[in-house]
Amino acid sequence: MDVPLLIARRYFLSKKKRNIISIISNISMIGVAVGTMALVIVLSVFNGLEDLVRTLYGKSDPDLLVTAVQGKSFPVNTKMLDDLRRIQGVGLLTEVIEDNALLQYHDRQMVVKMKGVSENYYTQSRIDSAIVEGDHRLLRGGDEPYALLGAGVQHELSIALNNRLAPLHLLYPRNTGKKTLSMNPENAFTEQSILAGGVFLIEQHMDDSYIFVPLDFAQSLLQYGNRRTALELGVGDEHDIQEVKALVKQQLGSQFRVLDSDEQHVSLLKAIKVEKMFVFITFAFILLIASLNIFFSLSMLVIDKRKDVAILLAMGATPLNIRRIFLLEGAIVALVGAVTGLALGVAICWAQQTFHIVSMGMATSVVDSYPVKMQFSDIALTGLAIVLITLTVSIRPALNAAKIDVRENL
Repeated sequence: MDVPLLIARRYFLSKKKRNIISIISNISMIGVAVGTMALVIVLSVFNGLEDLVRTLYGKSDPDLLVTAVQGKSFPVNTKMLDDLRRIQGVGLLTEVIEDNALLQYHDRQMVVKMKGVSENYYTQSRIDSAIVEGDHRLLRGGDEPYALLGAGVQHELSIALNNRLAPLHLLYPRNTGKKTLSMNPENAFTEQSILAGGVFLIEQHMDDSYIFVPLDFAQSLLQYGNRRTALELGVGDEHDIQEVKALVKQQLGSQFRVLDSDEQHVSLLKAIKVEKMFVFITFAFILLIASLNIFFSLSMLVIDKRKDVAILLAMGATPLNIRRIFLLEGAIVALVGAVTGLALGVAICWAQQTFHIVSMGMATSVVDSYPVKMQFSDIALTGLAIVLITLTVSIRPALNAAKIDVRENL
């Protein structure tokens, strides 16, 4: 039998503790429980936001994106594309031309990000599930090109779909080889018309600035020839993305950058992780402050139990045994609070995931309720933080208890 643990448990359950010590112990447990619950909930919300970002961009992001290390475009040829298609795991290859262009509709205009994609784009992209109006097809009736607009672009210019009397006009600076732009608009810009065929709603940045057009249309307007700004690769479900990524890197060499889904939005995901880290540090400090009550309750318990400690020392208990009694007492107080807080935090997160209790409060939000995702690593990290904090606040009273003079207290 572990005697220090037995005595610590008796002290914790004893009804003869002085009222003020009992009150402070209860306050300590409540503080630890509330802090633990809040930490679990907040970390789970950040996990949910991170998953939401991946889900939103996953509708249009490829498994792997190939771009040039230097410059915004690179030349492609049949051999290069065939070599990539033959790599084991590469299920689909989409050519992309993306650049800024001026969009005109009636008397309104705005600068948009025009993305030209080859015909197989929708085979690997799930953007068709984000269509809120019209049709997702970029080519209809044979080879007639159509544009797919972000909802924000459509709203900004009040664009009507399939309006043959008022098509969209896209303008791009003409490549004349000169550093100065001609003052004659007809010579300064290349202009092409296209019908608006559909509207997508993914996330604000894309909705407010992007339009999708067929690759040939973008190639003609931007005068790119055999140059592309990116290649998008789809990886088969039975293959590991990281393994295929390594093979693609090996095939293309150091002149190309190969990015997986997370790396395509590394800044945004890194910002979420940094915010999550600072939130964890902040709540850890709150837990530390809440746990200071454990220090005060243990200090008062040491004073209250001086005679008991003196008797134990006289009976042969070592200072180590005495220290363990009060360290375990602090651990029991923290453990009860932590387990209660973890249970409440997990229950609240489960209820939010299941019943969507807390809504976003906005009609235009991409999700109806706050996204929540629990991870075991967060619960383990929270538990580790509580252990370290408990040891920090309990060690001083435990050391003081071991220094009690037997002769003065018997």
